[in-house]
Amino acid sequence: MPKSWFLRFGLIIGLLFLYIPIILLIVLSFNDNRSVAVWSEFSFRWYGELMRDEQLLSAAWLSVRVAFISASFAVVLGTLAGMMLARFGAFKGRALFSGMVSAPLVMPEVIMGLSLLLLFVSMEQVLGWPEGRGMLTIILAHITFTMSFVTVVVQSRLVSMDASLEEAAMDLGARPAKVFFVITLPLIAPAIVSGWLLAFTLSLDDLVITSFVSGPGSTTLPQIVFSSVRLGLSPKVNALATIVVTIVAIGIICAGIYNARQEKARLRDEQMAQQGG
Repeated sequence: MPKSWFLRFGLIIGLLFLYIPIILLIVLSFNDNRSVAVWSEFSFRWYGELMRDEQLLSAAWLSVRVAFISASFAVVLGTLAGMMLARFGAFKGRALFSGMVSAPLVMPEVIMGLSLLLLFVSMEQVLGWPEGRGMLTIILAHITFTMSFVTVVVQSRLVSMDASLEEAAMDLGARPAKVFFVITLPLIAPAIVSGWLLAFTLSLDDLVITSFVSGPGSTTLPQIVFSSVRLGLSPKVNALATIVVTIVAIGIICAGIYNARQEKARLRDEQMAQQGG
């Protein structure tokens, strides 16, 4: 019993540590006063000013576009890399390939950002592409490090999946491409979706690497927020963060409702199958 209470107490403390700052942020976004230490009255003032702040909205829209494109390409490349590591056995150069794919997971972001900046500068001098630093270089950099996370997620799912299903399909005459799209892809779809969401979040949140590879006219939301903190954080950022938290919460609730309905349907089908048997 004491152990159970200790675990519950630790869980409560952990949840409070995680969610109290978010709750305070949401509450302060409705404070009419600019100071976080003084509550004047409930107001939507900062939401109105947020809608009129073109710089902040432009940075947020750029971050969303970069995150969406980066996550989409990272899913494709990460899935292919995960397939190679999980299904192709001990091929020549496997250790080198695995190390190169896993390197961004452990490499400091400062080193990675600097190396990517030097790469883009060298490519521009030799090939004339990419021209300067902007949205394209940010996307390429984000694909580079988010692909590793997708690879780990997809590879883990493939390793735990029963390969006999794929082997049976090939024994029946199905070509490898058809086996992948008909058998493998539906089974690893949850891992692909999880990898995409993880890549999207990491790209949307990145600051260090983006600071190295971005240029004039390509300032992302984390850069705007970081620069504004040094001059005094505007409550408009609280309003924007509240909108993001609300969207994420709605997505989580919808996913939870969908999973609950799927689970109920599965249990109902199992009961009907048992009754029919």
